[in-house]
Order: sequence, then C-alpha cells, then structure tokens
Amino acid sequence: MKATFRFYEELNDFLPPERRKREFDAPCARAATTKHMIEALGVPHTEVELILVNGESADFDRLLCDGDRVAVYPRFEAFDITPLLRVRERPLRDTRFVADAH
Repeated sequence: MKATFRFYEELNDFLPPERRKREFDAPCARAATTKHMIEALGVPHTEVELILVNGESADFDRLLCDGDRVAVYPRFEAFDITPLLRVRERPLRDTRFVADAH
C-alpha cells in the first residue's frame, strides 16, 4: 500500500532534499494513520496544524488507504483555519496585527 504526500513550508526542513516542496509516494503499513506516517517520514506531529487527505480535513487518527493523497501544513500565520481544524481545537498561533501610525 502507498500514499502520496506533500509537505508545505517549514515542514520541508525535516525532509531529505529530494522530498522537499514536491509530491512523493511513500509505502504505508495497512493500519497506518496520518500521525504514524507523518512521523515516520521525519516530521514531528507537534509541528503540524492541518492535514488534508484527498482534499478533506483529517485528524491524526485517520487511517490511510492505498492511493490516498495527503497534504500536510504547518502553523498558519495570516488565515483563520479554525473551521478546518481536525488535529486540535485551536490554531497553534493566534493571528495578530500591528498598527503603525505612520
């Protein structure tokens, strides 16, 4: 069984160069969860804020199926993704703005 993975932004720092900023296939065990595979590929799950499996938001316990497409995102800085979150109840970062009087 295999799934296609794509990691975004700073999560690429945890991957070997040939897997950075591109899709790649990875073999998965039959009972592999998103969390298991993300960590098996070298990315700490604590750095992950959003997981999409086949375009739908998923949590860490989602069992993967053959042919799944998994997109893994780090903390978001400028967007409120609260409605999409399945990994945790709140975003990892609070969006804040600085007002400049000039």
